[in-house]
Order: sequence, then C-alpha cells, then structure tokens
Amino acid sequence: MFEKIFKLKENGTTVRTELLAGLTTFMTMAYIIALNPNLLTGFGANGADLWNGVFMATCISSAIGMFVMAFLANKPFAMAPGMGLNSFFAVVVANIVGITGLSYLESFQAALVIILIEGIVFLVLSVLNIRDKIVNAIPLGVRLGIAPAIGLMLMNIGLGSNAGIYSETGGPFFAMRDFFGAMTPSVAQSTMGSGYGPMVLTVATMFIGLFAIIVLDHKGVKGSVLLGMLIASVIYWAGSFIFLGQNPFASLTTASFVPPFADMASTTLFKLNFKAFFDIGWFTAITLVITFCMIDMFDTIGTLVGTASRAGMVDKEGNMPNMKEALLADAVGTVAGALTGTSTVTTFVESASGVEAGGRTGLTALTTGILFLACMFIAPIAAIIPAAATSAALIYVGILMMNGLKNVDFDDKTQIVPVAIMLIGMPVSGSIGHAIGLGLISYTIIKVFTGKAKDVSLLTYIISALFLVKFFLAV
Repeated sequence: MFEKIFKLKENGTTVRTELLAGLTTFMTMAYIIALNPNLLTGFGANGADLWNGVFMATCISSAIGMFVMAFLANKPFAMAPGMGLNSFFAVVVANIVGITGLSYLESFQAALVIILIEGIVFLVLSVLNIRDKIVNAIPLGVRLGIAPAIGLMLMNIGLGSNAGIYSETGGPFFAMRDFFGAMTPSVAQSTMGSGYGPMVLTVATMFIGLFAIIVLDHKGVKGSVLLGMLIASVIYWAGSFIFLGQNPFASLTTASFVPPFADMASTTLFKLNFKAFFDIGWFTAITLVITFCMIDMFDTIGTLVGTASRAGMVDKEGNMPNMKEALLADAVGTVAGALTGTSTVTTFVESASGVEAGGRTGLTALTTGILFLACMFIAPIAAIIPAAATSAALIYVGILMMNGLKNVDFDDKTQIVPVAIMLIGMPVSGSIGHAIGLGLISYTIIKVFTGKAKDVSLLTYIISALFLVKFFLAV
C-alpha cells in the first residue's frame, strides 16, 4: 500500500526508513507543541482555556498541513506554526488590544482573520502557479546560499535558545561563548537556578549526543540521528537523577492525557472576530496581511529549497519537482491554523533532520503528522525529551547543510556577496525570509551598478523592491 501511494522504491527508500525519519523530525520539532501556545497566550497569562485551545490548534493544523504535504506533494517536509511568525502574531494581538480596547481573547480572534486571509491568498497564488514562479525567480546564487544559511541558523538555534539556557541579560546563551570560561558562579546561579549543575549537564548532553550521531553515521547505522538523540536523552535523564537529585519523569505522575476539545471549541475553533478586525483600520489590516504573507512565503520557499537541495531533490537549475503541491500544502495548513486557532503554519526547517535520517517521501510527513495528532493525548510524554537532545540533532544537520557552500562560485561577486549576507543575516535575524530578502536586494544592487541590470528578472526587481519597502517601514 505504502509503495503504491508514496513510490518508495522510485525514491530509494523503505517503509522503515521513512517511519524513522518521521519520528526523527517529530522529536526535533515537538517543542513547538508547548512553546507555540506559550508564546501566543503570554505563557498562559491570558487564561488556561485559550492556552488549551491553541495547544489543540497547533496539533491539528500541523497534522492537516503534513497530511496534504504527504498525499498531494509526496515530500518529507513537516509543518507547524512558524517560529518568529508566532511571536509577531502575539505582538499584533497586543496591538489590537491597545487599538480597540477589547480583551486579549477577542483581539486574538480578530488576529486570526489576518491569518485566514493570508492562507486564502496563498491558496489562490499556489493554484495559479504564481508562488512557483516566485521560487523560480530567485537567482541561482541566492538559491545556493539558502541551505548553508539555514545550516548556520540551525546551529545557532541548537547551541543557544533551543537548549533552554539564557544569559544573565535574558538573551540566548551560547555554549561556545559562555560555557568555556566566560560564565561565573554568580551568573550561573542567577541564570540556571542552582549553579553550574544544570548548565554542565545540558552542554555535556548536547555534545555527547552530537558526537554519538556523528560516530553512528560514520559506521553506517540506520537512524543515527534518532539513536543519537535517544542516547543524549538517557544521559540527561540519568544525570538529572544522579547529580541534580531530580526525577525527570515526575511530571508524568500528575499529567492529564485527556485532550481539551471543549476549551478549543469555546475559544479558538472557528472563532473569527471580523468586527474587531475591521476596527483596526484598513491600512493597518492590509499592511499586516502583506507582512505575514511576505515573511511566510520566503520562510517556506527557503526551507523547501534548502532542505530539498540537501536531499538531492532538485534538478540542475535548483528547481524542486512538485513545488506547487508543496506550497499548496503550506497554504492549506495556514487556513487550517486560522480556523482552529493558531498563527501561520509553515514548513519547518527541522524537516532537515528527517531528510538527513533518510526521509524522501510523503510517508515521512505522514508519520510526523500522526505523531502531532497523538500528542493531543500523549503531550506529557513528548515533553520529557530534553531540549539538549534535540539540540544535538539540529547542530549535526546544520553542519551537514553547510556542505552546500561548495557549489558557490567564490570568484563571482554576484554569488558570494548575497550568500555571505544570508549566512550572517539568517542566524542573526532568526528569519529565513528576511535573510533571503537581503540576499535578493544585494544581488539586484550589484547587478545594476556593474552594468548587468538586464540579467535581473522583472520579478526579482519587484520582490527586491517589496523587501526594501518592508524593511524601511519596519513591519
């Protein structure tokens, strides 16, 4: 059955490999299931009912998007509410509260209208192949830099905030900067709560997991990424119990395994507040819709192109087959998110971990989607996987994605300059879309001022101009 639907042999994979890849992807991105409702509700400050509603919406809309990705596009890419976009959504909700004087819940429901419009726009653009044309309009030099830049961003995430460690100023903690000599006992005490112990355990777990993945992969062990994460998890659990005197499974004794369907129905499910949406003003509304569209579009395009390049799913021109269907899945996920109660659903960069584990077809995405649905019932179990273990996988995949730099012509300024800008722009801004925008702008400017303006397509000029306007308006 799986062979007929997903064409496993044609794609050089097996059911076992795809299932392991789907599980690997899930483990590296399961954090979003709890983090997304935290970010969108002020870490529960705006009511447990709303938190539960967003939690359910996160699981359901992500799964819907992945099912479409699996059966329509037959690609191994996973989807969930996008990081960055969810934080921006929370800011928008707060601004609507200030503009209209409505409650946070009512303003939240108004902001969902923005996401619905964005999703519908993308559905239309995807059906008409316009989004596909935008992908093809990205110059080769910029395309070549997307995967390595994503790799740096993954390493940045893995070495910093994904591990859940923060500096004394509240910013991200970076193991290579703060752990090796720069941290003082007083700082460690204030930031970690109990001295060096948790910090040492987290960093040690992260690097042991990374080296375990590398060794297993070198020996040709199938599922090396997943096994490395499991090894790291066991080490973290044992360390927590032996050295910190903590029971890593304590939360399971009081956890609820009953999905809060009633809370979602009362707060977010089909709760679109059109009246409050129109109260924010047409100019603000249009600006917000365009902003969400641009960020989501290029985040998705960047993830698809970068991950597909790493997996060998692109042709000589850097084009991926079934791109239209993959983009359509992204649009359907966003609409599903708006209707169930969460911010923009987009293709996740953590999909690269599943691809690295061998995932090549939609069966990988289907597996991850089913696990997301299962999390409505088993979320407490998923929550005990330590962030340090997923960090190991993210760092490893990030290192591998840097391999794409070998395809860049370092003697061609129109290639190396946009690539260099994206390499620094992506991890610093935390946005794939913004980094691509910077790359496109730099490419266009170089071409124009070196007398090669005709080499730039009309669509590239338009996209570059739109990004300039967006950056200038700072929205």
